[in-house]
Amino acid sequence: MPIHYMACQFVCNKRGFDFPESYFYEEAGKPTLEVFRNLISKLNIKGVDGTDLGIEKESKFLQLLSLVKPIEIVAKIALSYKGKIPMAIGSGGQRKSVELTLKAIGFNDFFDTVVTCDDVENHKPHPETFLRAAFEMGLKPKDCVVFEDGNPGLEAARKAGMMSIDVRNYMQYF
Repeated sequence: MPIHYMACQFVCNKRGFDFPESYFYEEAGKPTLEVFRNLISKLNIKGVDGTDLGIEKESKFLQLLSLVKPIEIVAKIALSYKGKIPMAIGSGGQRKSVELTLKAIGFNDFFDTVVTCDDVENHKPHPETFLRAAFEMGLKPKDCVVFEDGNPGLEAARKAGMMSIDVRNYMQYF
């Protein structure tokens, strides 16, 4: 997530305004284009297109991809259970970014299914992302545990009837 925030800051600073860190974490897990459209509206910024910002942010993130680090505790769990239990990714990110991120950290073949914002109509905090992942793995929601790094995702897990673990305290910042 810190690299996503750096990319957000870059595109906003380039246009002369700040991307509040608190807002970034409030919106964590939502699709980038939605986050930027909401930010432009919230800050009442004129002459800036939220969709354009979102597209540029995704491009900047991909340039910074080599800096991405896995969340260590989640990576250890994934390594321990690879091939033993079904595992999925349920992300508010775009499929291209999610898949490239998984590849960059060496986890592209760890998960039985990957559900992104491109695959669902309703995004976090709606539970559709997690419910679809459970369905694709053939699991009941009550049998799933979500490792989540944002409030919208924690709310989505709760609404889906899944257990959740907030991993933000375990994130590495370079």
